[in-house]
Amino acid sequence: MTEHAANLDIHGATTSDTQERIMLAHGGGGELTDRLIQQHFVTALGNDTLNALGDGALLGRRSGTLVMTTDSFVVQPLEFPGGDIGRLAVCGTVNDLAMMGAQPIGLSLGMIIQEGLPLALLDRVVASIAATAKEAGTCIVTGDTKVIERRGDGEELLINTAGIGEQADGIRLDVKRIEPGDVILINGPIAEHGLAILSKREGLQFASALVSDVAPLNGLTAALLASGADIKFLRDPTRGGVAGVLADISRDAGVSVEIDEAAIPLSRTARHAAEMLGLDPLTIANEGKIVAVVRGADAETVLNACRNHPLGTAAAIVGRVTDAQPPLVELLTTAGGRRVVQKPYGEELPRIC
Repeated sequence: MTEHAANLDIHGATTSDTQERIMLAHGGGGELTDRLIQQHFVTALGNDTLNALGDGALLGRRSGTLVMTTDSFVVQPLEFPGGDIGRLAVCGTVNDLAMMGAQPIGLSLGMIIQEGLPLALLDRVVASIAATAKEAGTCIVTGDTKVIERRGDGEELLINTAGIGEQADGIRLDVKRIEPGDVILINGPIAEHGLAILSKREGLQFASALVSDVAPLNGLTAALLASGADIKFLRDPTRGGVAGVLADISRDAGVSVEIDEAAIPLSRTARHAAEMLGLDPLTIANEGKIVAVVRGADAETVLNACRNHPLGTAAAIVGRVTDAQPPLVELLTTAGGRRVVQKPYGEELPRIC
């Protein structure tokens, strides 16, 4: 956390509910800020690079190609079944690097905290960030904090993360390489993140609990790329879901895509929840899933590599690329019909990441 920019204080006023909370004074850059950074961030996230608390992080030069990405997270509620905004922030950035075939070198962490946020909640989120970064084999190397005035009655925390990663030589992920005969693979059940967020937000209960699939995918992508198969394209279907990814493939590669409804991994609970809410599982956000396009002859190799990883045990081949024109995405339904799959026009479930 850069000292001049780290605007969080940490002594927290004791309120009538006995919880210590963030105050605007925590954003003043003084002693309270120093306490916040040292006691609530460095204690949980500290490492040799971050502990210097300089204006930037010295990462050193590595071989291969450097990849950089950034993302912001505004999810509500801040904690949900299977995760929280901290785990989501780390996974979202690590996964963006992973879809480029890169392994993370280090992440930045920018936090915008509304006054009144309980310090205990902040500590849980920071601990989750530390644990998830360790799970992904990386760490927070620099960051910044700001405090803003209270807006409404809710607890507000916004996070921005950026990531630097390294892509090994020989990786050729490019949507333009996709051609008829390639197959589409997904590493497991879809739609669970968006539905878990919605069920928590609205107080909905189902026979079986819906849990977000949020997870760092860089270990899985490394296993797939090491399989020797010709993997042409990787994308994590977050906002817009699987439908959005397939529509982008069709448009950008100029090909058509057929997917088999019966082959798509989908839990019974997620299916029933989506039906009850009038939502299409294909358009619902995921945070631990990969849509992979691979050469047809290598499909079984990639499928086996996926199933041998903890995050891919329920992987399935769900479709194929065709030369039908004009380019479009079609769902082969369980009823024997065909339905055109389109990219969602807007955001069906707001603030899910």
